[in-house]
Amino acid sequence: MSSFFAPSNTSLKVCGITREEDARGLVEHGVEALGVNFWPQSKRYISPTKAHSILKPLADQILRVGVFVNADPSEVLDLLNNNTIDVAQFHGDESIEYCQAFKSHGYPFIRAIGVKNSDSLTNISEFGADAILLDAHAPGVYGGTGEAFDWTLARKLIDSNPQLPILLAGGITAENAELATRQVRPAALDLASGSESAPGVKDFDKILAIQRGIDRAQSQS
Repeated sequence: MSSFFAPSNTSLKVCGITREEDARGLVEHGVEALGVNFWPQSKRYISPTKAHSILKPLADQILRVGVFVNADPSEVLDLLNNNTIDVAQFHGDESIEYCQAFKSHGYPFIRAIGVKNSDSLTNISEFGADAILLDAHAPGVYGGTGEAFDWTLARKLIDSNPQLPILLAGGITAENAELATRQVRPAALDLASGSESAPGVKDFDKILAIQRGIDRAQSQS
């Protein structure tokens, strides 16, 4: 877990896992983290029961992140307590108090922020998150639009908060992964649609191309 969050190196997180074979494939290809969507309105949603059957066998092999939108805290805690996920990612309107309650239980969390402009990034340190995920601003959509935002805002945030792991999401593809890594230098690239042939179906040609792009960018640093 600590290596995934390390700001000095760019890792890869592939979200929207719905199939056991895709989860195993990510492990086999050395992807550092995966995400499962527990928001019922997502086209990549899977039930907690299905997620448990897919993810429990992968404990300690890959970082398992659960993506939530305004979920009941008990639902999140159940998935953490029963070893379905390692980390919760909050992608809705969750308050600082809501997020920090998980710290009191000893669980790490990622806070997602929809970036509209520089004002979107004000006071994000108050969440006390283990990492901040930056995505495109999309009111009511809660991420997953596949649209990019102004990466210079992400770079400025990283420069001003060098110890805070920043995950870059929104429109990341095989075609721009190298550029994103080189320009922003995030702790991780985070993608869903850019890794798929269809919603919830992963395309490992794309994933391998993204890994190569990250590697090329880091070899040039």
